[in-house]
Amino acid sequence: MKKTVRIRDFGSQDDVFSPIDSGSIPLLPGEEEGPRFREIKPELKEKYDFSLDGFSALSLPIPKTEEEEAAIVNGFLRGLEKLFEKENNWGFLLPTTLSNEYCMQCNTCNEACPMYVESGRQDIYRPNFRPEVLRRIIRRYFSLSGKLLGKWAGADLDLNWRVVYRLAELAYRCSLCRRCASVCPIGVDNALISRELRKVFSQEMGIAPDNVHKSGTIQHMKTGSSTGMTPLAFKDNIEFIEDIIEEKTGRRITIPVDKKGADILLIHNAGEYMAWPENPAAFAILFEAAGLNWTLSSEAMGYEGVNYGVWYDDVQFSRIALAQVQAAKRLAVRKIVVGECGHATKALITIADRLLVGDMAIPREPCLPLLEKLVTSGAIKFDPSKNNFPVTLHDPCNMVRLMGILSPQRNILKHIVPEGQFREMPNAGTNNYCCGGGSGFAIMNSQNFPEWRNNVASRMKARQVLEAFKDVLDPAIPKYYCAPCSNCKGAARDSLLGHFGFKDKYNISYGGLVELMVNAMSDSTQPFISWEEEF
Repeated sequence: MKKTVRIRDFGSQDDVFSPIDSGSIPLLPGEEEGPRFREIKPELKEKYDFSLDGFSALSLPIPKTEEEEAAIVNGFLRGLEKLFEKENNWGFLLPTTLSNEYCMQCNTCNEACPMYVESGRQDIYRPNFRPEVLRRIIRRYFSLSGKLLGKWAGADLDLNWRVVYRLAELAYRCSLCRRCASVCPIGVDNALISRELRKVFSQEMGIAPDNVHKSGTIQHMKTGSSTGMTPLAFKDNIEFIEDIIEEKTGRRITIPVDKKGADILLIHNAGEYMAWPENPAAFAILFEAAGLNWTLSSEAMGYEGVNYGVWYDDVQFSRIALAQVQAAKRLAVRKIVVGECGHATKALITIADRLLVGDMAIPREPCLPLLEKLVTSGAIKFDPSKNNFPVTLHDPCNMVRLMGILSPQRNILKHIVPEGQFREMPNAGTNNYCCGGGSGFAIMNSQNFPEWRNNVASRMKARQVLEAFKDVLDPAIPKYYCAPCSNCKGAARDSLLGHFGFKDKYNISYGGLVELMVNAMSDSTQPFISWEEEF
Protein backbone atom coordinates (compact mmCIF):
# COMPACT_ATOMS: atom_id res chain seq x y z
CA MET A 1 0.00 0.00 0.00
CA LYS A 2 1.29 3.48 -0.80
CA LYS A 3 2.06 5.67 2.17
CA THR A 4 -0.47 8.37 3.06
CA VAL A 5 1.36 11.65 3.56
CA ARG A 6 0.30 14.95 5.07
CA ILE A 7 1.79 18.23 3.91
CA ARG A 8 2.16 19.47 7.46
CA ASP A 9 4.53 16.54 8.06
CA PHE A 10 6.75 17.44 5.11
CA GLY A 11 9.59 18.43 7.46
CA SER A 12 9.42 15.28 9.56
CA GLN A 13 12.56 13.47 10.68
CA ASP A 14 11.63 10.34 8.70
CA ASP A 15 14.60 8.83 6.89
CA VAL A 16 12.43 8.76 3.77
CA PHE A 17 9.27 10.86 3.76
CA SER A 18 7.47 8.99 0.95
CA PRO A 19 9.33 5.89 -0.27
CA ILE A 20 8.35 4.32 -3.58
CA ASP A 21 7.06 0.77 -3.36
CA SER A 22 8.19 -0.98 -6.53
CA GLY A 23 5.21 -3.29 -6.19
CA SER A 24 2.85 -0.36 -6.70
CA ILE A 25 4.39 0.68 -10.04
CA PRO A 26 2.13 -0.46 -12.91
CA LEU A 27 3.70 -3.15 -15.07
CA LEU A 28 4.27 -2.72 -18.78
CA PRO A 29 2.95 -5.31 -21.22
CA GLY A 30 5.41 -8.20 -21.09
CA GLU A 31 6.81 -7.31 -17.67
CA GLU A 32 6.49 -9.99 -15.01
CA GLU A 33 7.63 -7.98 -12.00
CA GLY A 34 8.16 -4.39 -10.96
CA PRO A 35 11.54 -2.67 -10.88
CA ARG A 36 14.07 -3.46 -8.21
CA PHE A 37 15.78 -0.44 -6.70
CA ARG A 38 19.29 -0.78 -5.37
CA GLU A 39 20.08 -0.10 -1.72
CA ILE A 40 21.86 3.18 -1.08
CA LYS A 41 25.34 2.74 0.31
CA PRO A 42 25.53 3.77 4.01
CA GLU A 43 28.38 6.21 3.38
CA LEU A 44 26.24 8.04 0.80
CA LYS A 45 23.21 8.17 3.10
CA GLU A 46 25.37 9.73 5.78
CA LYS A 47 26.65 12.41 3.41
CA TYR A 48 23.72 13.25 1.10
CA ASP A 49 19.99 13.75 1.57
CA PHE A 50 17.75 11.05 0.10
CA SER A 51 14.85 11.78 2.44
CA LEU A 52 12.15 12.79 -0.03
CA ASP A 53 11.52 9.47 -1.78
CA GLY A 54 14.78 7.57 -1.48
CA PHE A 55 16.38 9.17 -4.56
CA SER A 56 18.68 12.13 -5.11
CA ALA A 57 18.82 14.34 -8.19
CA LEU A 58 20.79 17.12 -6.50
CA SER A 59 23.35 15.46 -4.18
CA LEU A 60 22.43 17.85 -1.37
CA PRO A 61 24.90 17.54 1.53
CA ILE A 62 23.29 16.99 4.93
CA PRO A 63 23.97 20.02 7.17
CA LYS A 64 26.27 19.32 10.12
CA THR A 65 25.53 22.29 12.38
CA GLU A 66 22.58 24.44 13.43
CA GLU A 67 24.21 27.35 11.64
CA GLU A 68 24.23 25.41 8.37
CA GLU A 69 20.58 24.44 8.89
CA ALA A 70 19.62 28.07 9.51
CA ALA A 71 21.50 29.21 6.40
CA ILE A 72 19.49 26.77 4.27
CA VAL A 73 16.18 28.03 5.65
CA ASN A 74 17.07 31.73 5.47
CA GLY A 75 18.44 31.42 1.94
CA PHE A 76 15.22 29.81 0.75
CA LEU A 77 13.01 32.46 2.41
CA ARG A 78 15.14 35.21 0.89
CA GLY A 79 14.78 33.73 -2.58
CA LEU A 80 11.07 33.04 -2.14
CA GLU A 81 10.46 36.69 -1.32
CA LYS A 82 12.25 37.75 -4.52
CA LEU A 83 10.16 35.34 -6.59
CA PHE A 84 7.12 37.56 -6.14
CA GLU A 85 8.86 40.90 -6.74
CA LYS A 86 8.57 42.53 -10.15
CA GLU A 87 12.18 43.67 -10.27
CA ASN A 88 13.42 40.14 -9.54
CA ASN A 89 11.10 38.09 -11.76
CA TRP A 90 11.00 39.75 -15.15
CA GLY A 91 9.81 36.66 -17.00
CA PHE A 92 7.12 34.79 -15.12
CA LEU A 93 5.78 36.92 -12.26
CA LEU A 94 2.15 37.14 -13.40
CA PRO A 95 1.51 33.48 -14.30
CA THR A 96 3.41 32.36 -11.19
CA THR A 97 1.34 34.63 -8.96
CA LEU A 98 -1.97 33.61 -10.52
CA SER A 99 -1.14 29.89 -10.42
CA ASN A 100 -0.04 30.21 -6.81
CA GLU A 101 -3.19 32.03 -5.71
CA TYR A 102 -6.02 30.42 -7.65
CA CYS A 103 -5.57 26.63 -7.56
CA MET A 104 -8.90 25.12 -6.41
CA GLN A 105 -7.32 21.81 -5.32
CA CYS A 106 -9.83 20.00 -7.53
CA ASN A 107 -7.17 17.41 -8.44
CA THR A 108 -8.23 17.36 -12.09
CA CYS A 109 -4.54 17.49 -12.99
CA ASN A 110 -3.56 14.33 -11.13
CA GLU A 111 -4.42 11.78 -13.79
CA ALA A 112 -2.77 13.93 -16.46
CA CYS A 113 0.63 13.55 -14.81
CA PRO A 114 2.70 10.53 -15.94
CA MET A 115 4.92 10.74 -12.85
CA TYR A 116 1.92 10.46 -10.55
CA VAL A 117 0.23 7.67 -12.51
CA GLU A 118 3.32 5.56 -13.18
CA SER A 119 4.62 5.86 -9.61
CA GLY A 120 1.54 4.02 -8.40
CA ARG A 121 -0.18 7.35 -7.65
CA GLN A 122 2.11 8.49 -4.88
CA ASP A 123 0.74 11.65 -3.26
CA ILE A 124 3.97 13.62 -3.40
CA TYR A 125 3.99 13.43 -7.21
CA ARG A 126 0.57 15.05 -7.59
CA PRO A 127 1.03 18.19 -9.71
CA ASN A 128 -0.55 20.31 -6.98
CA PHE A 129 1.39 18.81 -4.06
CA ARG A 130 4.56 20.90 -4.34
CA PRO A 131 2.60 24.13 -5.03
CA GLU A 132 0.53 23.45 -1.91
CA VAL A 133 3.72 23.04 0.12
CA LEU A 134 4.82 26.39 -1.27
CA ARG A 135 1.51 28.07 -0.45
CA ARG A 136 1.63 26.96 3.15
CA ILE A 137 5.15 28.29 3.52
CA ILE A 138 4.09 31.61 2.02
CA ARG A 139 1.09 31.83 4.38
CA ARG A 140 3.22 30.91 7.37
CA TYR A 141 6.06 33.35 6.76
CA PHE A 142 4.74 36.12 4.50
CA SER A 143 1.13 36.72 5.58
CA LEU A 144 -0.05 38.44 8.76
CA SER A 145 -2.80 35.88 9.32
CA GLY A 146 -0.32 33.02 9.02
CA LYS A 147 2.13 34.61 11.42
CA LEU A 148 -0.61 35.22 13.98
CA LEU A 149 -2.92 32.25 13.55
CA GLY A 150 -0.63 29.53 12.21
CA LYS A 151 -2.49 26.33 11.36
CA TRP A 152 -5.86 28.07 11.81
CA ALA A 153 -5.02 30.13 8.72
CA GLY A 154 -3.77 27.17 6.69
CA ALA A 155 -0.16 27.90 7.69
CA ASP A 156 0.58 24.61 9.38
CA LEU A 157 4.01 23.83 7.91
CA ASP A 158 7.04 24.96 9.88
CA LEU A 159 10.12 25.46 7.79
CA ASN A 160 13.29 23.51 8.47
CA TRP A 161 16.17 22.32 6.33
CA ARG A 162 14.37 19.06 5.51
CA VAL A 163 11.41 20.96 4.05
CA VAL A 164 13.75 23.02 1.88
CA TYR A 165 15.78 20.03 0.69
CA ARG A 166 12.71 17.90 0.01
CA LEU A 167 11.06 20.72 -1.91
CA ALA A 168 14.23 21.17 -3.96
CA GLU A 169 14.26 17.49 -4.85
CA LEU A 170 10.51 17.53 -5.53
CA ALA A 171 10.96 20.33 -8.05
CA TYR A 172 13.04 17.80 -9.98
CA ARG A 173 10.37 15.10 -9.96
CA CYS A 174 8.40 17.15 -12.51
CA SER A 175 9.53 17.17 -16.15
CA LEU A 176 7.79 20.52 -16.78
CA CYS A 177 5.76 18.93 -19.58
CA ARG A 178 2.77 21.12 -18.59
CA ARG A 179 0.27 18.37 -19.28
CA CYS A 180 -1.33 19.26 -15.94
CA ALA A 181 -1.84 22.85 -17.06
CA SER A 182 -3.51 21.72 -20.29
CA VAL A 183 -6.33 20.01 -18.36
CA CYS A 184 -6.79 22.56 -15.57
CA PRO A 185 -10.30 24.07 -15.83
CA ILE A 186 -9.04 27.52 -14.85
CA GLY A 187 -5.55 27.45 -16.38
CA VAL A 188 -3.43 27.02 -13.27
CA ASP A 189 0.11 26.01 -14.26
CA ASN A 190 1.54 23.87 -11.48
CA ALA A 191 4.50 22.85 -13.65
CA LEU A 192 5.50 26.50 -13.96
CA ILE A 193 5.60 26.70 -10.17
CA SER A 194 8.00 23.74 -10.20
CA ARG A 195 10.20 25.62 -12.64
CA GLU A 196 10.07 28.79 -10.55
CA LEU A 197 11.02 26.82 -7.45
CA ARG A 198 14.05 25.54 -9.35
CA LYS A 199 14.91 29.17 -10.06
CA VAL A 200 14.80 30.08 -6.36
CA PHE A 201 17.14 27.23 -5.53
CA SER A 202 19.56 28.03 -8.35
CA GLN A 203 19.70 31.81 -8.31
CA GLU A 204 19.56 32.30 -4.56
CA MET A 205 21.08 29.14 -3.09
CA GLY A 206 23.32 27.74 -5.82
CA ILE A 207 21.36 24.48 -5.89
CA ALA A 208 20.95 22.83 -9.30
CA PRO A 209 21.79 19.45 -10.88
CA ASP A 210 25.49 19.33 -11.74
CA ASN A 211 24.82 17.89 -15.21
CA VAL A 212 22.47 20.76 -16.01
CA HIS A 213 24.43 23.59 -14.42
CA LYS A 214 28.15 22.92 -13.98
CA SER A 215 28.75 20.55 -16.89
CA GLY A 216 25.88 22.08 -18.85
CA THR A 217 25.25 25.81 -18.68
CA ILE A 218 28.59 26.84 -17.17
CA GLN A 219 30.49 24.70 -19.64
CA HIS A 220 28.34 26.16 -22.44
CA MET A 221 29.38 29.70 -21.52
CA LYS A 222 33.03 28.68 -21.14
CA THR A 223 33.58 26.59 -24.28
CA GLY A 224 30.72 27.54 -26.59
CA SER A 225 28.71 24.36 -26.12
CA SER A 226 27.08 22.39 -23.33
CA THR A 227 28.93 19.35 -24.66
CA GLY A 228 32.29 21.06 -24.26
CA MET A 229 32.71 21.17 -28.05
CA THR A 230 34.98 24.10 -28.93
CA PRO A 231 34.88 25.97 -32.25
CA LEU A 232 37.86 23.93 -33.46
CA ALA A 233 36.16 20.67 -32.50
CA PHE A 234 33.00 21.87 -34.24
CA LYS A 235 34.88 22.36 -37.50
CA ASP A 236 36.34 18.87 -37.18
CA ASN A 237 32.83 17.53 -36.68
CA ILE A 238 31.63 19.25 -39.83
CA GLU A 239 34.35 17.49 -41.84
CA PHE A 240 33.29 14.19 -40.27
CA ILE A 241 29.66 14.84 -41.20
CA GLU A 242 30.67 15.61 -44.78
CA ASP A 243 32.37 12.21 -44.81
CA ILE A 244 29.15 10.59 -43.53
CA ILE A 245 27.16 12.23 -46.31
CA GLU A 246 29.60 11.00 -48.95
CA GLU A 247 29.57 7.50 -47.49
CA LYS A 248 25.78 7.31 -47.40
CA THR A 249 24.94 9.13 -50.65
CA GLY A 250 28.03 8.84 -52.82
CA ARG A 251 28.10 12.63 -53.17
CA ARG A 252 30.41 15.14 -51.47
CA ILE A 253 28.58 18.12 -50.05
CA THR A 254 30.42 21.11 -48.67
CA ILE A 255 28.47 22.31 -45.65
CA PRO A 256 28.40 26.13 -45.58
CA VAL A 257 29.99 27.54 -42.43
CA ASP A 258 30.19 31.25 -41.50
CA LYS A 259 28.57 32.35 -44.76
CA LYS A 260 27.72 36.03 -44.40
CA GLY A 261 24.28 37.28 -45.40
CA ALA A 262 22.69 33.84 -45.72
CA ASP A 263 18.93 33.56 -45.51
CA ILE A 264 19.12 30.97 -42.73
CA LEU A 265 21.43 30.31 -39.80
CA LEU A 266 20.68 26.73 -38.76
CA ILE A 267 21.39 26.01 -35.09
CA HIS A 268 21.39 22.44 -33.80
CA ASN A 269 21.46 20.98 -30.34
CA ALA A 270 25.19 20.26 -30.19
CA GLY A 271 24.41 16.80 -28.89
CA GLU A 272 23.49 15.95 -32.48
CA TYR A 273 27.05 16.53 -33.65
CA MET A 274 28.42 14.34 -30.89
CA ALA A 275 25.86 11.51 -30.63
CA TRP A 276 23.69 11.59 -33.76
CA PRO A 277 25.71 13.14 -36.61
CA GLU A 278 23.29 11.57 -39.10
CA ASN A 279 20.80 14.26 -38.08
CA PRO A 280 22.79 17.37 -39.08
CA ALA A 281 23.95 15.38 -42.10
CA ALA A 282 20.33 14.87 -43.12
CA PHE A 283 19.59 18.57 -42.71
CA ALA A 284 22.55 19.40 -44.96
CA ILE A 285 21.38 16.95 -47.63
CA LEU A 286 17.84 18.36 -47.62
CA PHE A 287 18.89 22.02 -47.63
CA GLU A 288 21.39 21.37 -50.44
CA ALA A 289 18.78 19.50 -52.50
CA ALA A 290 16.24 22.30 -52.02
CA GLY A 291 18.76 24.99 -52.98
CA LEU A 292 18.39 26.94 -49.75
CA ASN A 293 20.74 29.80 -48.92
CA TRP A 294 21.87 28.74 -45.47
CA THR A 295 24.84 28.48 -43.16
CA LEU A 296 26.14 27.20 -39.85
CA SER A 297 28.18 29.33 -37.47
CA SER A 298 31.55 28.26 -36.08
CA GLU A 299 31.50 30.99 -33.46
CA ALA A 300 31.34 29.91 -29.82
CA MET A 301 27.62 29.97 -28.88
CA GLY A 302 26.65 30.16 -32.56
CA TYR A 303 26.64 26.42 -33.25
CA GLU A 304 24.85 25.35 -30.06
CA GLY A 305 21.07 25.68 -29.79
CA VAL A 306 20.84 24.33 -26.25
CA ASN A 307 19.76 26.67 -23.47
CA TYR A 308 19.45 24.72 -20.24
CA GLY A 309 18.64 27.90 -18.33
CA VAL A 310 15.06 27.67 -19.56
CA TRP A 311 14.60 24.78 -17.13
CA TYR A 312 15.94 26.38 -13.98
CA ASP A 313 17.62 29.80 -14.09
CA ASP A 314 16.64 33.10 -15.76
CA VAL A 315 20.15 34.57 -15.50
CA GLN A 316 21.81 31.68 -17.31
CA PHE A 317 18.98 31.56 -19.84
CA SER A 318 19.40 35.25 -20.67
CA ARG A 319 23.16 35.04 -21.09
CA ILE A 320 22.92 32.18 -23.55
CA ALA A 321 19.98 33.52 -25.58
CA LEU A 322 21.72 36.88 -26.05
CA ALA A 323 24.97 35.21 -27.10
CA GLN A 324 23.18 32.99 -29.64
CA VAL A 325 21.48 35.97 -31.30
CA GLN A 326 24.65 38.05 -31.28
CA ALA A 327 26.42 35.27 -33.19
CA ALA A 328 23.65 35.34 -35.78
CA LYS A 329 23.80 39.12 -36.10
CA ARG A 330 27.54 39.04 -36.73
CA LEU A 331 26.85 36.83 -39.74
CA ALA A 332 24.07 39.21 -40.87
CA VAL A 333 21.71 36.32 -41.58
CA ARG A 334 18.03 36.99 -42.25
CA LYS A 335 16.70 34.53 -39.67
CA ILE A 336 17.59 31.70 -37.31
CA VAL A 337 16.11 28.25 -37.77
CA VAL A 338 16.37 25.89 -34.79
CA GLY A 339 16.89 22.21 -35.58
CA GLU A 340 15.24 19.19 -34.01
CA CYS A 341 15.37 20.14 -30.34
CA GLY A 342 12.26 20.90 -28.33
CA HIS A 343 13.61 22.96 -25.46
CA ALA A 344 16.02 24.88 -27.71
CA THR A 345 13.12 25.76 -30.00
CA LYS A 346 10.88 26.97 -27.20
CA ALA A 347 13.70 28.81 -25.43
CA LEU A 348 14.92 30.85 -28.40
CA ILE A 349 11.64 31.35 -30.22
CA THR A 350 9.06 32.03 -27.50
CA ILE A 351 10.61 32.53 -24.05
CA ALA A 352 13.33 34.79 -25.44
CA ASP A 353 10.70 37.14 -26.88
CA ARG A 354 10.65 38.96 -23.53
CA LEU A 355 14.40 39.44 -23.77
CA LEU A 356 15.21 39.90 -27.47
CA VAL A 357 13.72 43.28 -28.28
CA GLY A 358 14.76 46.19 -30.47
CA ASP A 359 17.69 45.41 -32.75
CA MET A 360 18.08 42.00 -31.07
CA ALA A 361 14.69 40.83 -32.32
CA ILE A 362 16.03 38.81 -35.25
CA PRO A 363 13.41 36.47 -36.80
CA ARG A 364 13.57 32.99 -35.28
CA GLU A 365 11.70 29.91 -36.51
CA PRO A 366 11.33 26.21 -35.73
CA CYS A 367 12.54 23.78 -38.37
CA LEU A 368 9.33 21.73 -38.75
CA PRO A 369 7.28 24.22 -40.84
CA LEU A 370 10.29 24.77 -43.11
CA LEU A 371 10.73 21.02 -43.57
CA GLU A 372 7.04 20.74 -44.39
CA LYS A 373 7.47 23.31 -47.16
CA LEU A 374 10.30 21.27 -48.66
CA VAL A 375 7.87 18.38 -48.95
CA THR A 376 4.67 20.12 -50.06
CA SER A 377 6.34 22.55 -52.49
CA GLY A 378 7.83 19.77 -54.58
CA ALA A 379 11.31 21.18 -54.10
CA ILE A 380 12.44 17.63 -53.32
CA LYS A 381 10.93 14.44 -54.68
CA PHE A 382 10.16 11.62 -52.26
CA ASP A 383 9.35 7.95 -52.68
CA PRO A 384 7.34 6.73 -49.63
CA SER A 385 7.98 3.08 -50.50
CA LYS A 386 11.55 3.52 -49.27
CA ASN A 387 10.17 3.89 -45.74
CA ASN A 388 8.11 0.73 -45.88
CA PHE A 389 8.26 -0.13 -42.19
CA PRO A 390 6.11 0.75 -39.16
CA VAL A 391 6.65 4.29 -37.88
CA THR A 392 5.24 6.06 -34.85
CA LEU A 393 5.68 9.71 -33.90
CA HIS A 394 6.69 11.21 -30.58
CA ASP A 395 5.41 14.74 -30.00
CA PRO A 396 8.03 16.73 -28.05
CA CYS A 397 6.20 18.62 -25.28
CA ASN A 398 7.99 21.92 -25.86
CA MET A 399 7.20 22.12 -29.58
CA VAL A 400 3.75 20.54 -29.60
CA ARG A 401 1.83 21.16 -26.38
CA LEU A 402 3.68 24.37 -25.49
CA MET A 403 4.04 25.89 -28.98
CA GLY A 404 1.24 24.31 -30.99
CA ILE A 405 3.45 22.85 -33.75
CA LEU A 406 1.22 19.89 -34.44
CA SER A 407 0.49 19.37 -38.14
CA PRO A 408 3.80 19.95 -40.03
CA GLN A 409 5.46 16.73 -38.87
CA ARG A 410 2.32 14.71 -39.58
CA ASN A 411 1.93 16.21 -43.03
CA ILE A 412 5.55 15.30 -43.75
CA LEU A 413 5.04 11.70 -42.63
CA LYS A 414 1.99 11.37 -44.87
CA HIS A 415 4.22 12.19 -47.83
CA ILE A 416 7.22 10.03 -46.95
CA VAL A 417 5.73 6.92 -45.30
CA PRO A 418 3.48 4.43 -47.16
CA GLU A 419 -0.18 4.37 -46.26
CA GLY A 420 -0.81 2.06 -43.32
CA GLN A 421 2.73 2.18 -41.95
CA PHE A 422 2.40 5.33 -39.84
CA ARG A 423 0.51 4.82 -36.62
CA GLU A 424 -0.25 7.44 -33.99
CA MET A 425 0.50 6.78 -30.36
CA PRO A 426 -2.43 6.81 -27.96
CA ASN A 427 -2.87 10.31 -26.52
CA ALA A 428 -0.99 11.79 -29.46
CA GLY A 429 -0.58 15.45 -30.35
CA THR A 430 -1.04 18.05 -27.63
CA ASN A 431 -2.20 15.27 -25.30
CA ASN A 432 1.04 13.33 -25.72
CA TYR A 433 3.28 12.33 -22.82
CA CYS A 434 6.80 13.47 -22.02
CA CYS A 435 9.63 11.30 -23.34
CA GLY A 436 10.78 10.87 -19.74
CA GLY A 437 13.85 13.03 -20.29
CA GLY A 438 12.27 16.49 -20.26
CA SER A 439 13.50 19.51 -18.25
CA GLY A 440 17.00 18.08 -17.95
CA PHE A 441 16.07 14.56 -16.80
CA ALA A 442 17.80 12.99 -19.82
CA ILE A 443 21.20 14.32 -18.76
CA MET A 444 20.80 14.13 -14.96
CA ASN A 445 22.86 11.24 -13.56
CA SER A 446 23.42 12.20 -9.93
CA GLN A 447 23.41 9.38 -7.38
CA ASN A 448 20.50 6.98 -8.03
CA PHE A 449 18.32 9.45 -9.93
CA PRO A 450 18.63 7.48 -13.23
CA GLU A 451 16.78 4.60 -11.54
CA TRP A 452 13.85 6.89 -10.78
CA ARG A 453 13.96 8.43 -14.26
CA ASN A 454 14.00 5.10 -16.08
CA ASN A 455 11.45 3.30 -13.92
CA VAL A 456 9.00 6.13 -13.31
CA ALA A 457 9.50 9.14 -15.61
CA SER A 458 10.00 7.10 -18.80
CA ARG A 459 7.44 4.38 -18.10
CA MET A 460 4.45 6.12 -19.69
CA LYS A 461 6.35 6.74 -22.91
CA ALA A 462 7.39 3.09 -23.01
CA ARG A 463 3.73 2.17 -22.56
CA GLN A 464 2.72 4.45 -25.44
CA VAL A 465 5.32 3.01 -27.79
CA LEU A 466 4.30 -0.58 -27.05
CA GLU A 467 0.66 0.30 -27.67
CA ALA A 468 1.46 2.02 -30.97
CA PHE A 469 3.39 -1.03 -32.22
CA LYS A 470 1.26 -3.69 -30.53
CA ASP A 471 0.34 -5.41 -33.83
CA VAL A 472 3.96 -5.53 -35.09
CA LEU A 473 6.03 -6.32 -32.00
CA ASP A 474 7.60 -9.31 -33.73
CA PRO A 475 11.36 -8.56 -33.67
CA ALA A 476 11.59 -9.72 -37.27
CA ILE A 477 9.83 -6.45 -38.20
CA PRO A 478 12.04 -3.33 -37.86
CA LYS A 479 10.17 -0.37 -36.37
CA TYR A 480 11.04 3.34 -36.20
CA TYR A 481 10.28 5.62 -33.24
CA CYS A 482 10.43 9.09 -34.79
CA ALA A 483 11.43 11.73 -32.23
CA PRO A 484 12.20 15.15 -33.76
CA CYS A 485 14.03 16.32 -30.65
CA SER A 486 17.58 15.68 -29.46
CA ASN A 487 16.61 15.51 -25.78
CA CYS A 488 13.84 13.02 -26.55
CA LYS A 489 16.27 10.87 -28.52
CA GLY A 490 18.57 10.83 -25.51
CA ALA A 491 15.70 9.57 -23.40
CA ALA A 492 14.90 6.91 -26.03
CA ARG A 493 18.51 5.75 -26.10
CA ASP A 494 18.87 5.46 -22.34
CA SER A 495 15.38 4.35 -21.31
CA LEU A 496 13.48 2.73 -24.17
CA LEU A 497 16.47 0.91 -25.64
CA GLY A 498 18.93 0.82 -22.76
CA HIS A 499 16.68 0.21 -19.76
CA PHE A 500 13.59 -1.44 -21.25
CA GLY A 501 15.51 -3.21 -24.03
CA PHE A 502 13.12 -2.35 -26.87
CA LYS A 503 15.79 -2.83 -29.55
CA ASP A 504 16.64 -6.36 -28.48
CA LYS A 505 13.10 -7.42 -27.57
CA TYR A 506 11.09 -5.80 -30.35
CA ASN A 507 13.54 -4.39 -32.94
CA ILE A 508 12.46 -0.82 -32.23
CA SER A 509 14.98 1.83 -33.24
CA TYR A 510 14.73 5.59 -32.92
CA GLY A 511 15.79 8.66 -34.85
CA GLY A 512 14.73 12.08 -36.03
CA LEU A 513 12.33 13.18 -38.74
CA VAL A 514 14.94 14.44 -41.20
CA GLU A 515 16.58 11.02 -41.37
CA LEU A 516 13.27 9.56 -42.54
CA MET A 517 12.97 12.33 -45.12
CA VAL A 518 16.40 11.67 -46.60
CA ASN A 519 15.77 7.94 -46.54
CA ALA A 520 12.73 8.55 -48.78
CA MET A 521 14.38 10.87 -51.31
CA SER A 522 13.65 9.60 -54.81
CA ASP A 523 17.14 10.12 -56.18
CA SER A 524 18.93 8.32 -53.32
CA THR A 525 20.72 5.17 -54.41
CA GLN A 526 21.03 3.51 -51.00
CA PRO A 527 19.19 3.68 -47.66
CA PHE A 528 20.17 6.52 -45.35
CA ILE A 529 18.88 4.68 -42.27
CA SER A 530 20.99 1.74 -41.13
CA TRP A 531 19.04 -0.56 -38.83
CA GLU A 532 22.16 -2.12 -37.42
CA GLU A 533 23.33 1.22 -36.03
CA GLU A 534 21.98 3.39 -33.25
CA PHE A 535 20.85 6.75 -34.55
